[in-house]
Amino acid sequence: MSEQKKILYIEDNPDNRHLVSRILMAYDYEVILAEDGILGIQIAKDEKPDLILMDINMPGLDGYATATKIKSMPGLANTPIVAVTANVMKGDRERALTAGCDGYLSKPIDVDALPEQIAEFIKGRRDHVDEATERSFLREHTERLVESLEEKIAALTIANEQLKRSDVMKSRFIAIAAHELRTPITVIRGYADLLLNPTILPKADENIKTMLQGIASGISRLYEIVQDMLDITQIEAGTLKLHIAPVRIELVVDQVVAIYSADAQRRNLTMVVEPLSSLPGLWADSGRIQKMLSNLVGNAIKYTPDGGAITLSGREVGVEARAVSPTRLQAERYLRLTIADTGVGIDQDDHGHIFERFYEVLDPRFHSTSKTEFMGGGMGLGLSIARGLAEAHGGWIWVESERHDPERCPGSRFHVLLPITAPPER
Repeated sequence: MSEQKKILYIEDNPDNRHLVSRILMAYDYEVILAEDGILGIQIAKDEKPDLILMDINMPGLDGYATATKIKSMPGLANTPIVAVTANVMKGDRERALTAGCDGYLSKPIDVDALPEQIAEFIKGRRDHVDEATERSFLREHTERLVESLEEKIAALTIANEQLKRSDVMKSRFIAIAAHELRTPITVIRGYADLLLNPTILPKADENIKTMLQGIASGISRLYEIVQDMLDITQIEAGTLKLHIAPVRIELVVDQVVAIYSADAQRRNLTMVVEPLSSLPGLWADSGRIQKMLSNLVGNAIKYTPDGGAITLSGREVGVEARAVSPTRLQAERYLRLTIADTGVGIDQDDHGHIFERFYEVLDPRFHSTSKTEFMGGGMGLGLSIARGLAEAHGGWIWVESERHDPERCPGSRFHVLLPITAPPER
């Protein structure tokens, strides 16, 4: 028994796809269908068919360009491509053969003759045009490709400008919304704190106190979210203000660890801080550095299973540190901080994306809001803000992780570079 031959049919009309596939399957061909040229190219690359049938007049990438691309791909140069088209104008056959097709069949398809025609092309039949005709139509084909490319570049340019405008409008909306929300949140937060003051309600029922504490906690979290929205818009706009002063990194790290100590204890997470007191001081914005490290430690806590460990370490490095950053780092000496965890890890394809705003590795359908619960979700701003704050200080953040594996937990290591610079001139 001969091996079943594989036919790829690229056609945008579903009725034609259905008809041709039924005809060829009746003759024991394996038929793969593609509805456009882009999909057809990908399928041809993956499946390596024995023959390709292709409509010429497809929207988007037409049959001429599709045939040219397929013929240039490894392993497909000798695959026969047969044009199937309703065009019956003079020169249509020559254009198809010049573009890379090996045969030309006109529509409507001759149902009785098609199987035999397919068999002939699979056995080696190839239609040709003479050299003079080919040169003439090759020039025309090249001009058509250039015109099509120009049209697509123009369309992409317009679409890109529209996306830029939409992105600017979105950023403005986030900034305005955050400013507008912060005022009422501050008022509610203030009144909640007053009500929790024992001098205001000295004999309040415990249930009332519990409810007030819940309100205060929710308002605090909402305030943090609004502040994150403001931070990300300022980072993107380049308007983030830093209050530069002497900073001892060990003191900042101690503050960050204190923030998460209760949550770490509750989840049986070990937080190890290697000695940092010998590290040189920085001229930086202490509050911004604390937020950056807090976001990184909080991220480590979220993606480390209960019973795991998070380690913070640091060392001084020289100009060789610049090699890890695509930005133009200027300093000669850097402080390199590392936050390592025993968590689920990050796929290498996601290493760059996790620092994009609003990016979430997990499926958003299973989003679960939490700052410190295992695999808890968030707004997808923490790592983006952390990198923005590092860059604002003339530094950089990157991640190292082998893979994402919730079973074996290979862990991740986030590295922070902060320049060691002289005091600012006054």
